[in-house]
Amino acid sequence: MFYRHWPTLLPGAKKVIVLFHRGHEHSGRLQHIVDELAMPDTAFYAWDARGHGQTSGPRGYSPSLARSVQDVDEFVRFAASDSQVGLEEVVVIAQSVGAVMVATWVHDYAPAIRGLVLASPAFKVKLYVPLARPGLALWHRLRGLFFINSYVKGRYLTHDRQRVASFNNDPLITRAIAVNILLDLYKTSERIVSDAAAITLPHATSDIRR
Repeated sequence: MFYRHWPTLLPGAKKVIVLFHRGHEHSGRLQHIVDELAMPDTAFYAWDARGHGQTSGPRGYSPSLARSVQDVDEFVRFAASDSQVGLEEVVVIAQSVGAVMVATWVHDYAPAIRGLVLASPAFKVKLYVPLARPGLALWHRLRGLFFINSYVKGRYLTHDRQRVASFNNDPLITRAIAVNILLDLYKTSERIVSDAAAITLPHATSDIRR
């Protein structure tokens, strides 16, 4: 699993932020977040998710969303261990499909992390063909694994022209998504949203340190 690490600039600092990128993207596209947050007392980590960026394996593929959620758990725990801190010092920030995986991880694993930020979680993926979802499910049963190319373009993600051009010309963007992951994304999103009350971590205000 390829990942990037931006170490703390202050010796002995014990804060960690783990970043999870949007669908189709990779850790290199999170550099601006690290720069703009400007937190020298914090170590940052970001991966290229399975099937994305510089991580090996078929593009856009994972055996299941559950396997990718397990990857999330393993990576956050690695980041904490690598920085020699407990999970209670780790904040997780995730976008889009990454936010769905992280929300599922928090729901299913209940990790004792310090904080969680979900930016535009992709709990609803819009397909522009009527009956596309049941059609994909049927075709998957009949044909097995196949891939769908994404319609997402840079202008759908930001109004910043420089970042639009960067997205459209980035050779590490993964345009394809495996049908099993797309279908898992639908099912998992429905499960997590319908049972969101079960997410009790990070702690409520009564548990905030003073």
